[in-house]
Amino acid sequence: MTPKAYPDYVDSGIDWLGSIPSAWKTRPLWSMFERVKDVGHPDEPMLSVFREFGVVFKASRANLNKTAENRDIYQLVGPGWLVTNRMKAWQGSVGISKLRGIVSGHYLCFRPNHVESAAYLNYLFRSAPLAAAYATLSRGVRIGQAEIDNDLYRLLPVLLPPRHEQVRIVEYLDSRTARINLLIEKHERLIETLAERRQAVISRAVTKGLDSNVRLKNSGIEWLGDVPSNWPIVKVGHAYQVTVGKMLNAGKELEGGAVAPYLRAANIQPGGLDLSEVKLMVVNVAEKRALELRRDDVVVVEGGGGFGRSDVLREDLPGWVFQNHVLRVRPRNADSSEFFDYVMKTINANGHVASLSNHATIPSISSEKLASIRLALPEARTQRLIVDHLDRESLQIDALAAKAREMINVLRERRQALISAVVTGKIDVRGLS
Repeated sequence: MTPKAYPDYVDSGIDWLGSIPSAWKTRPLWSMFERVKDVGHPDEPMLSVFREFGVVFKASRANLNKTAENRDIYQLVGPGWLVTNRMKAWQGSVGISKLRGIVSGHYLCFRPNHVESAAYLNYLFRSAPLAAAYATLSRGVRIGQAEIDNDLYRLLPVLLPPRHEQVRIVEYLDSRTARINLLIEKHERLIETLAERRQAVISRAVTKGLDSNVRLKNSGIEWLGDVPSNWPIVKVGHAYQVTVGKMLNAGKELEGGAVAPYLRAANIQPGGLDLSEVKLMVVNVAEKRALELRRDDVVVVEGGGGFGRSDVLREDLPGWVFQNHVLRVRPRNADSSEFFDYVMKTINANGHVASLSNHATIPSISSEKLASIRLALPEARTQRLIVDHLDRESLQIDALAAKAREMINVLRERRQALISAVVTGKIDVRGLS
């Protein structure tokens, strides 16, 4: 059945809401929820609010925010509670909890004192119109640091259909969003499969070559396995110069020094170099010369998040240097930088880099350990043939993955548009299946 609008609407008197079905009403948030800060429950499970998922167990999702040693400062919430990340409400980090646990002390937590459907309210509070409303209630110098004003937040109008209609809305949205979620999961699995296929193609080519009939020999190296008999085994440091970058000088001026942009580990992303954010450090003339970056240099993340990640510079970076969490790998002779980058991606994917890491503090791989890795290195012409082959294969696989990511974005937008239309009364779902 084709979705249709309600027969009668009235003006809500709220700019961001517009007209609403005549049988619906609004109540201020304060009349439905009471703000409570209940701390001192360190043994309760940790929860967090995610834009994509709402309130979930923190351990169930990747999260860069570390749990504080003193868990007494976290707030207890339970089923039906409204939990709001005050700094990211405008991004959608809001939700009605189904769980009991503790959340950040910086969150706004509200205990329910109403009889409305918690599931309906979760859809409503996480909808796009409400996120836009949160933005108007947030204050800050920059939008990325905007914090929702609690005095304004408590006055937020909450749109309420009749109770039986809330239940019907939840049934409809649960059914429709479940279908969309299945399609999203299907495309996410496709992206994972394509990434695995891409890495398998790379690993095969840089360890076995392109000729399936070539005679193999035992390399004696666990990560390499059998390799073509005419490929010599060498250490990375024999064929490539490995250099670690400079430690930040914390703004201290150096005699004869100058300010230079520097490449950070954060600039080396899975999809390539991201130089959209540039930071500066002070270097002297000798350092600037020793730490130059030019085309065909391979840059590798030395430590921290994403350590072992690599990329090849496609052009010179005149005037740039690189920090101590980045390693520069430069061919000594005619060996291919792209070939080594594909090798680096292989030994990173199969865990060999991690096995060499210093796990005492932050995971890292020193320049000495990287230089000591042994690899099978064919002649330069063969390296180029392998690189050309892998570039073509990667381009095709990456194009398929890009289409899958594009479809995921479309599906997410479709899901959000459907939720927003239903919870604001633009679609009457009472007679829909």
